[in-house]
Amino acid sequence: MDATSATGVLHPYWPRDLLIPTYVANDRSMSEILVFLFSVSGLFLLVTWLITGQKGKTGRLGTWRRLAVCWFAVCGFIHCVIEGWFSLYYDIIPADQSFLSQLWKEYSKGDSRYVIADNFTVCMETVTAWLWGPFSFWAVFAFLTNKPYRFVLQLIISLGQLYGAVLYFYTEHRDGYSHSELGHPIYFWFYFVFMNVLWIIIPLVLIVDAWRQLSAAQTQTDNKKSKRN
Repeated sequence: MDATSATGVLHPYWPRDLLIPTYVANDRSMSEILVFLFSVSGLFLLVTWLITGQKGKTGRLGTWRRLAVCWFAVCGFIHCVIEGWFSLYYDIIPADQSFLSQLWKEYSKGDSRYVIADNFTVCMETVTAWLWGPFSFWAVFAFLTNKPYRFVLQLIISLGQLYGAVLYFYTEHRDGYSHSELGHPIYFWFYFVFMNVLWIIIPLVLIVDAWRQLSAAQTQTDNKKSKRN
């Protein structure tokens, strides 16, 4: 249900008295936008899954490692393209009818900070887009070519994603979850919670994995040094 702000402009965002004087309602449906998002993400996942299934110089990657590389491929797309768009056009999104702007206006029903150019959100998304996006694609390349620094990249990216996601939730918690309809099954639980908690759970798992891999490599190096001495 739309609400009228103090300027008389109808909008569907919380809090209900939010000022968005330039807001123009989407002309694309929620289903169109979500189908695009999940179709393109699924395509990246499928293509990466097929590529990682090829036998390389060091053999085939295991299932777990292939899934991790797929995750980085999807992250690269979301960070560079979708969040990259926000970082460039956050100031015109409420009035813009480009497809990606409409995607952000739809998502903002779960977090209206994205239609008011909230300082934290702009800064966090800009760092994510221009740092973790390219780094995610770099990680895909590193794993496919068996680069020795691949787990260092995995650790750095995952720490950055985890830190950003924790701050994202914590800042909204301190605001009393005022930028969404608290408890709404789609806008709050699916958009705000589910679509973001993935960047806490999966990075945590990848941090532990990178920690183990790097610790094992360091142990081998230490053992070799001790044998020489």
